[in-house]
Amino acid sequence: MILKKLEVGPFASNCYVVGSEATKDGMIIDPGAEAAAILDTASHLGLTIKLIVATHSHVDHIMALRQVKDATGAPFAMHEAESSGKLMQGMAKMMSMATGGSGEPPPKPDKLLKDGDYIDIGDLSFKVLHTPGHSPGGISIYGHGVVFSGDTLFNFGIGRTDFPGCSHQVLIDSIKNKLMTLPDETVVLPGHGPETTIDVERRYNPFL
Repeated sequence: MILKKLEVGPFASNCYVVGSEATKDGMIIDPGAEAAAILDTASHLGLTIKLIVATHSHVDHIMALRQVKDATGAPFAMHEAESSGKLMQGMAKMMSMATGGSGEPPPKPDKLLKDGDYIDIGDLSFKVLHTPGHSPGGISIYGHGVVFSGDTLFNFGIGRTDFPGCSHQVLIDSIKNKLMTLPDETVVLPGHGPETTIDVERRYNPFL
């Protein structure tokens, strides 16, 4: 598996470029900012981007979405609970505020995901885990020894739950029921900060 992390934007969000060694098909997870850097990375890795996935709709994870989508022609996927009219309107408003009113609203998803779906990229296959709490349609993406946890689980931390639509108890339940059941050696690739493992977080995360 080809895997490259980029730290992008003023909120230091993690964007991941993932691809198949065999087919050179790729996907981009959470294009939060700096579209040119994301696209340059995909090109340098020799990948043809087949899908763009947002773990959730907060602006620091989708600010470069339209530019990346327009450049690659790849469809955009997110969880069905994150794509409601109200949330999409909120995304557009936050995008406008973040760009001083100069940015276009984010595109609507081409593909709606649900818990248990699989994302296939070349010979790679990842399972969609619905992990709400930080946002209603937050997802984690699991496969090949890693889980992209978005803003659900961090290195010694968890996602904040003081935004509209958040719930601390729902977030804790998501982590315990969906992430802590993964193998101990699973590498956690979060939406912010450094990577960790399920074992380390199970043992030492002060919020669990």
